[in-house]
Order: sequence, then C-alpha cells, then structure tokens
Amino acid sequence: MTSKLSVDTIQGVSQAGSITVQGEGTKETNLQQGLCKCWGLDNEGANPDTDSFNVASSTDNGTGDYTKTFTNGFATGDRYCFVGTSNENTYSTIFISAKAAGSIRITNENISGAAHDIHTGYQIDGDLA
Repeated sequence: MTSKLSVDTIQGVSQAGSITVQGEGTKETNLQQGLCKCWGLDNEGANPDTDSFNVASSTDNGTGDYTKTFTNGFATGDRYCFVGTSNENTYSTIFISAKAAGSIRITNENISGAAHDIHTGYQIDGDLA
C-alpha cells in the first residue's frame, strides 16, 4: 500500500513551533531542531553563491575571505554550528573568522597557509531568531 501526504504547513498541536518525531527505538527528536537552517555551494572569486539556502548575500573581503549574510538570522551569534568542505583536490582549511547572529565570515587557506579562493560547500545548523 502506498501513502501520500500533501500539505503546505505542518504545525504542532500543543506548541505550534514544536513537532516531536519518533526516532530510533524509543527515542524522540524535535523536527525543527533537526533541520539544516542554512547551506551553500560556492565558487569563491568567480561565482559566489552558486546555490544556497538562507543566504541573502556574499561579500568578497579579499582573496579567500568572504562574509555570508543570512536571509533569516540565528538566535545568537555563538549558538550555531558551521561545517564546511572544499570541493577541489587541494589541501584546504576553512576557518570561521567572525560569527554574528546575522552573518558569518569565512576564510580559506591552502596547505601553506596562504589565503586562496576555492570551491566550497557548507552547512549551518542552530536556532533561528
């Protein structure tokens, strides 16, 4: 038997912004807490923000140095998690050089520690404001 659920909005009954989902075994998880709140795929230097979600703009601060401004900011500047990766076959390190509720500044360095523009992918999780 195949089921299909078509809705525009999911809302909790006892608390509109909180939906509990049955997890593995007897564990439960909160749907809103488990969602990715921001992500992006960039070709920094050539075409920032190739594709993104919840990124309003990208500012080029110089080689390998970019500020991402969120469409919908986070609750606080220190309570979200950034995960980034390089999409090239080079040794790169992605640093967070500044965090705020409405933006994040990211710098990229190669294996020698020199700033460079590179293809990056990132995901940010946390509580939106």
